[in-house]
Amino acid sequence: MPKVTFATDVCKGCGLCVEACPKDIIILSKDRLNKKGHSPAEITDEEKCTGCGFCATMCPDCVIRVEK
Repeated sequence: MPKVTFATDVCKGCGLCVEACPKDIIILSKDRLNKKGHSPAEITDEEKCTGCGFCATMCPDCVIRVEK
């Protein structure tokens, strides 16, 4: 199973990863902010992740890491 990690402290909450995910399992957090004041991206159901890497490819700040 793929493992997806987010460097949430540097995420600027742009949402490009949310739009890129074909499984619709990435969201911007609704209940927390990072140290920059942004709602960071997070995965809702890691079991459904296929490890495609679209989210990591779209991230302009290289916040997302996908390990297969």
